Amino acid sequence: MALSRVGISGWTYPPWRGTFYPKGLVHRQELAFAAERLDSIEINGSFYSLQRPSSYRRWAEETPDDFVFAVKGGRYITHILRLRNTREALANFFASGVFGLGPKLGPLLWQVPPTLQFDEDEVRAFLASLPRTTSAAAALAAESTLDEDRRLLEPGEDRPLRHAVEVRHASFEVAAFVELAREQDVAIVVADTAGRYPVIREITTDFMYVRLHGDVELYTSGYTPEALDRWAADVRGWLDRGLDVYSYFDNDAKVRSPYDAMGLRERLSGAGSVGSDEPDQS
Repeated sequence: MALSRVGISGWTYPPWRGTFYPKGLVHRQELAFAAERLDSIEINGSFYSLQRPSSYRRWAEETPDDFVFAVKGGRYITHILRLRNTREALANFFASGVFGLGPKLGPLLWQVPPTLQFDEDEVRAFLASLPRTTSAAAALAAESTLDEDRRLLEPGEDRPLRHAVEVRHASFEVAAFVELAREQDVAIVVADTAGRYPVIREITTDFMYVRLHGDVELYTSGYTPEALDRWAADVRGWLDRGLDVYSYFDNDAKVRSPYDAMGLRERLSGAGSVGSDEPDQS
């Protein structure tokens, strides 16, 4: 049975303290507080810098057994290298501690910059270089140039890895990109960005990845009950087609993300099972 997970992009935001987070809640308890109300969170600190193995282990320990994290790939790979010559950077990313999440490691998100135009050969080469199992990721991580105390190379039980790519240039709105994503078994993120960036709703693999940045004002506006109803209908439609769906709210500027996420999750209650996040291997 297909599953739905709904969460937020990040959880450490000072404006949330005293609003979403109760006044006086110590910062180290914020993740646990959010995880009691949602069933997934997108780790976005990994986009800005490599995190430490101890951090990933701690996040896994502070969340319920059935919780899942999505992990955002580093901007050094997507924005500095711009998807080219990324093998060493990918090795360092996978060595930096993501295996510390254990079975709570969910999809990996690769968000490319709005200045990056679609180049079929370059995008194919990058997507093809992404490891599709934790054992393959560990083999790549073994090439890491990180110091030993910054590395975690043991992946634990071998599990499939899922990847999603979020594009922001209109040149990606072509059939060739959709077919390439299908060929590489990678999800194209359905991104709601108040009309600023492309919205591609094509099904390219066995799951959908949705990022809700604000439908009126980017990163700021909350979602009305009617808007949440529409997104819930979309998610139900994907679930009915047998697709797992991961939805994350990134409209944090006015403390809307957690409330909108809880609102969508409530609407979807019973619509999808919470079970294994491993793709069907049959």
